Amino acid sequence: MPRTRVYEAVTERLEILDTEGRVDDALMPEIDTSRIRDLYRDMVLMRTFDEKALKLQRQGRMGTWPPIKGQEAVQAGVALAMGENDWLIPAFREHGIMVLRGVPLHLVYAYWAGDERGSSFPEDVRCFPVAVPVGSQWQHGAGVGLSLKLRGEDAVAVTFGGDGSTSEGDFHEAVNCAGVFGAKTVFVIQNNQWAISIPLHKQTAAETLAQKAHAYGLPGIQVDGNDVFAVFTAAVEAIERARRGDGPSLIEAVTYRLGDHTTADDASRYRGEEEVEKWEARDPIIRLRRYLDHQGLWDDDQETILREEAQSWVDAQIKVLEEMPPQEPEEMFTSMYAAMPPHVAEQMGELIQETRS
Repeated sequence: MPRTRVYEAVTERLEILDTEGRVDDALMPEIDTSRIRDLYRDMVLMRTFDEKALKLQRQGRMGTWPPIKGQEAVQAGVALAMGENDWLIPAFREHGIMVLRGVPLHLVYAYWAGDERGSSFPEDVRCFPVAVPVGSQWQHGAGVGLSLKLRGEDAVAVTFGGDGSTSEGDFHEAVNCAGVFGAKTVFVIQNNQWAISIPLHKQTAAETLAQKAHAYGLPGIQVDGNDVFAVFTAAVEAIERARRGDGPSLIEAVTYRLGDHTTADDASRYRGEEEVEKWEARDPIIRLRRYLDHQGLWDDDQETILREEAQSWVDAQIKVLEEMPPQEPEEMFTSMYAAMPPHVAEQMGELIQETRS
């Protein structure tokens, strides 16, 4: 018998906004100009509170912080595409979209300052706590998406991870499970080129991360992750597909981590200045500002006002953080289970007795 071809797949890449602020009109999504300005404000706000967090860490007012500088377009674009009832399942570098989805910034700061209450969000905020174990959140996203399908809810689960997490078994199990059971899940890979000090080419021999979706029966697309319009377009398509009940999708957003992996890292030890400078020229905030300038939608006076408002808001959130009363030791137990098991209650009681005797 002759050999036959049983499967073929094509992985597309989407780019709309170039580094000079010009767009492909044929691909440009329909977004009201006020929403485009909001996208820019959101990205500047992210950059502002991210830079402030670095200063707080250096001052000893916060613990380790994973910077998001350079990845703002991915988070702003996906946030705009999500619906009010959709769930966000973040990893550990999604502070931007967490805040845009309603998590108070002072709680984000509190988490990274070691306060257990930083994972206790308002009841109406549909966001999971930060997931530091690499790859574990993929399975959470698949599970939430499946539960939304089984319950018949008009909602979608959107889960994030980095390029390094695609080397974890959790990723493959989650995408496979979501594909098999038709979970209402969208997987977003923030491919920032580095898994701490390990470059992408040492993570996979595949041409793209998006093509990994095909092995599990999902559509996968690669987008320019520094192009907020491309991210938004792909996210809308994937989220609406899941919402209709047509199954999960995977988005690979190619971006770059302009800062260190965390404040405990020194990226200059494993990557060169030339590489960083190349990506700085692709800064998503600068790119969108150029678009706004070309369209006559922004000016330097608006920029000054925005920067001042962003800084004032961040300062106010820090004030709320620092006015929080000290956390009680039992906080590490109280939010762990819906109903506390007896052995955990016993441990909590022992801790309270030791710390207050």
